[in-house]
Amino acid sequence: MGFLLQWLVGGVAIIITAYLLPGVAVEGFFAALVTALVLGLVNAVIRPILILFTLPLNILTLGLFTLVINALMILLAAAIVPGFAVSGFWWALLFGIVLAIVNFALSPLIKRGEEKG
Repeated sequence: MGFLLQWLVGGVAIIITAYLLPGVAVEGFFAALVTALVLGLVNAVIRPILILFTLPLNILTLGLFTLVINALMILLAAAIVPGFAVSGFWWALLFGIVLAIVNFALSPLIKRGEEKG
């Protein structure tokens, strides 16, 4: 049940973030759910490999290069999901930052829902 709740909250966070940023478009809630699923899979499979390969650069930039990797993962998800579009790299970078903040703000919903279930 926890995975389903996290997935739904992730979809809501993507809808909210896309509403706040004009350079990001989501066609509907279903597209947001598919985007959340694709972002989760991409972040679980490809992101650790990229972080490992770019570890020296990541250390040199004190971890800020991770934001670039996150933006690339968002652009990859936008290329895969038909109803999700990002205008460019800078919008993807900003989307990643704002999405993290929105997810942080919505995280009490997940904890509260897991306590009830």
